[in-house]
Amino acid sequence: MSNHKDEEEINQKIPAEEEPAQTDYNKGKELRGAGDEVQAAAFFHNALLGFEQKGDDKGVANASDQLGDICAGREEYDKAMIHYQRAFDICDKENDKFSLIALLKKMAQSRKALKQFDEAVKHYLNVIDIYAGYNNPAGTVATMEELAALYLKMGERQKSADTYRTIASIHKNFRHTRHARDFMDKAAQVEQGIA
Repeated sequence: MSNHKDEEEINQKIPAEEEPAQTDYNKGKELRGAGDEVQAAAFFHNALLGFEQKGDDKGVANASDQLGDICAGREEYDKAMIHYQRAFDICDKENDKFSLIALLKKMAQSRKALKQFDEAVKHYLNVIDIYAGYNNPAGTVATMEELAALYLKMGERQKSADTYRTIASIHKNFRHTRHARDFMDKAAQVEQGIA
């Protein structure tokens, strides 16, 4: 009888011992939350290696996303893109649309920082497509506002104005009269070079 109990206790302990990657990941989040990005990065890196060895794609995506955020915070946008792209590929394969939206927004920010504006536009357009599939007008409008600002930064005044007009029409469809008028005014200001 005692052998069976010992065996049962051993079996209960094994899963906890088999999860060092998750432990490293959790410690990385804790350190990052405390503002210790350097130590957090080391734990996320170890977690990433552990998740890779286990074949845990979700873990790899999460650790890659965290490492991307740390790199972006350090303004190492090329490195951030590598991590974000790895997480994106996994989430795309899993058809995890909500994670894709978050990653695409981060990728767009990194592309803007790298002055890779055309790539940033593509990321924003992908986000808009996903939101449209979910019939999420609030997400669509927020992303379109960022896109309009990016077009303006690129010197594409007409595209910026057209984007603001599209935002106005979305607001009009929801009878948000004041918001619709504000965005129509913004579109006119952009075309006139005032904004």
